[in-house]
Amino acid sequence: MQNSQLIQQMYDSLGQGHGHEEGVAHVEIHGHEVLGLHLVPGLEISAEERDNALHVEIRVEAGAVIAQPVKICFGLIPETGQQRIISHTHIGENAKIGVVASCTFPFAQKILHSMDAEIHLDKGAEYAYIERHVHGPQGGVTIVPRTQIFLGERARFRTDFELLKGRVGEIDMTYEAECEAHSVLEMSARISGRGSDKITINEKAHLKGEDAVGVLTTNIAVRQQSSAVIGNTLIASAPGTRGHVDCKEIIQDEATAQAVPVIDVRHAKAHVTHEAAIGSVDSKQLETLMARGLNEDQATDLIIEGLLSPQY
Repeated sequence: MQNSQLIQQMYDSLGQGHGHEEGVAHVEIHGHEVLGLHLVPGLEISAEERDNALHVEIRVEAGAVIAQPVKICFGLIPETGQQRIISHTHIGENAKIGVVASCTFPFAQKILHSMDAEIHLDKGAEYAYIERHVHGPQGGVTIVPRTQIFLGERARFRTDFELLKGRVGEIDMTYEAECEAHSVLEMSARISGRGSDKITINEKAHLKGEDAVGVLTTNIAVRQQSSAVIGNTLIASAPGTRGHVDCKEIIQDEATAQAVPVIDVRHAKAHVTHEAAIGSVDSKQLETLMARGLNEDQATDLIIEGLLSPQY
């Protein structure tokens, strides 16, 4: 199949056209092959396949401002296969960039997608990374991201994970971050599981520098025989550091859910809070929606949709 056909199929599965706007950087990666690449000034991306993985280097020059979000599309169209990505991202001092990464495995029966990533933000850099997934209806995909994040002084980083369509399959996600003085970290994930889906999320952030801020937010819904285990850890070891851990899980049927928030405060002038809630849908919300003409299943779906909706 030609590259253009694969690109078209990947974007079709996402419900998007691939007519890219002028001035918008984009990358299309199928398996370990780069199908398309278009860059803009200030942004460098290189990729090389070796040792059964695609090694990707992303650099943003110091002071560069990438005006439009960069579009990156990862995927596999066949029912089976593996995609292993090893990436290193370096955002230079006072540079700014946003990335929308779409990962699509629309016909997955037995697919492994793994990502080992390191992200470095220099002083004053800003980076927003939005990751959106489309999976097949059978849940035949395993997603294993491992990400190390380093925020320099006054850097800002936001990452958001969302499953748009299809069954989860299995997700085993680990993020670890170190935050220097006056930096800001926001990490959030919104996932709905059903059938035999398995969701495991471990997020850990260390607020090392004075006045660093960290927020970890996880919203999960599990139904039927699916399961979720969420572990969020926030460490505050410098004066003026502030943080919050928020985990909400809706559980139905025979599903199971665990939430383990860990707050580790190592300085008297740090302040960290947490909130964890696991339970069925809110009965008052359910009654209100049913009084407006929805049946119980429709009302439940709407409540879960609200929980998993983006907050930006």
